[in-house]
Parts: sequence; C-alpha cells; structure tokens
Amino acid sequence: MRWHELTVLATETSQEMVTHYLTELGAGGVSVEEAWSADKPRNDAYGELHDTPTNDIRPGYALFKAYFSEDTEMKPIADQLKELLVGLPEFGYDAGEFAISIGDVHEDDWADAWKQYFKPVPITERLTIKPTWEDYEPTREGELIIDIDPGMAFGTGTHPTTSLCLKALDRAIDGGETVIDVGTGSGVLAIGAMKLGASKVLALDLDPMAVKVAGENVALNGYADDVETKLSDLLGILNEGNARPDDGVKPPVDIVVANILAEIILLFIGDVMEVLKPGGIYITSGIYKNKELIVEAGLLAAGFEIIEVLRQEEWIAFVAGKPKGDG
Repeated sequence: MRWHELTVLATETSQEMVTHYLTELGAGGVSVEEAWSADKPRNDAYGELHDTPTNDIRPGYALFKAYFSEDTEMKPIADQLKELLVGLPEFGYDAGEFAISIGDVHEDDWADAWKQYFKPVPITERLTIKPTWEDYEPTREGELIIDIDPGMAFGTGTHPTTSLCLKALDRAIDGGETVIDVGTGSGVLAIGAMKLGASKVLALDLDPMAVKVAGENVALNGYADDVETKLSDLLGILNEGNARPDDGVKPPVDIVVANILAEIILLFIGDVMEVLKPGGIYITSGIYKNKELIVEAGLLAAGFEIIEVLRQEEWIAFVAGKPKGDG
C-alpha cells in the first residue's frame, strides 16, 4: 500500500500543536525528528552519549512527517494546515519560517525505517522503555522494562512530556492505586503505572488507532486483565452513563495522568477534580514553558494544590493534589 507523505518543517516549540493539527486533519501516522545540537540540554543521568550529529535539521526546528491514505486529496489538507500554522501565534505558539511539502511513500519504507533510531532508554531510576524489536536485559537492580511498539502514529514514550509523567508516576505510586490515563497514545503511561504497582488502569483516547495500539502494548506487557483501553475521553466517562466501564476502574480514582495539550488540559480540570478521590493526585504534562502560568492558574482555580512542578528541556509537568477534605 502506498501513502501520501506530508512533510512539515516548523519550530520545535510548536511541536505539540503541529502534531495535534496533523492528527486532526486525518493523518494515519506522524513522526517527529528534532534538530541535533551538541549544546541542547539532554538527560544523561544514565551515561547516554549525545555528541554525534544525527541530522542536519535547522537548529530550533523539527521535521514532521505525516501519512495519509493514497485516496486522500492532499492539496486541501496542506492548504488548511498552512492556515492553522499561520494562526498559531493566537494561541501563544509560533511555527517560525515553516515549510510544507507532499510526496508518496510505500508503507514498508516508512513503517520500519525509523526503528533503527529507537533504542532502550532509561527514563527513571526504575523504568526503562524498550522497543519490542530490540534485545535487552536489565542492567540495574529492580529495573522495570516497558516493552513498546509505537505503531503508526504514537511516540516512543521518550519525549520530555512523557518522561516527566513517568517520573511523576514513579514518585506518586506506592502500590494498589487506581489510575485513569487520558490520551493514552501508545499506552506507555498506563503500562508504566502498572509496572510501578498500580492495581488497575483505565486508558482513554479519542483516536481508534491509539486505542488499538495501546491495547496491543498492554497485552504485550502482560496487563490485558488489569488495563482497560477505551475509545473515549475523560468527559465521556463523566457524562455518558454508557461510557462507564462495568468493571475495572470506576471513579473516584487515586491518580489521573494526562499528557496532552495545555489548551485541552484547561478544558477539563474541573472534571478531573470530580473523578479523583480526596487526596488524589493529578499528573499533567504536554505543557510548553509559555503555558506554565496559565495551567497553574487553572489548577489553583479548580481547587487543586500544587505539589510539585517538574521540568525537562522546555517542557513542564504539574503534580497537583485534590484536598483531602473534598468529597
């Protein structure tokens, strides 16, 4: 099968929005490659080496590649994307001197070529993300391995926003907690929660492909009976009686984790408060540094207490608590 490949060069700071737009426009897969820089802050806590150039992408920019089925009319999509990127400053982002191009590629050419760049990566002192096609044995006592096959559209789990969520989960989970993962993507956060000792997880996504990929990864890690993957969002679970699972995780829960756009986070902060137990924890990331104060204000206005703010590169994650006296 052949696919149309839409390539976008835009600023790294617009990464979350560009990816969001491409998905909303119907992309069946999105990959992101950031510019290489020897001076770029990177996590080298476990001895990772970052001194070899991996690409020649313009500094400060990222290369996005989105894939559309061969029967898709591409010019209207490219034109609409251009309008959306031009309008990004209205939302506090800037795509810079972006460029859009269209090509064609055979599925086998893009589905596997990128895999050579995805290697096992330590995320926290305990958690390591490993692609399914790589052989790897634990190198640290108590190391927990998350096996991931990102599928067509969902990241490897090593982006700073995902990494921040996993680090926060590592600190928040003591054992036996119930968790809702909003915008689960490849399912990496749901799996990570289970590896860390959660009892049950409800993993939600609006994208049917994400639900499929997450379900496959959950089963791969041996949690098919403990993690429910569902086509829905947090609002659906709250407002649609038939969206509540008959078994497994039922609100109120101990932890909600959401790695999504800041604008979306702001839309349902109050709903998260409703599904959390008193004393429950809300972990949320996907927040670029220019949105930190807005999200913090939204959390405080909803009644959350800010427990911790985590930072990696230009990205922010909040760990917020529901007061114990709130029912």
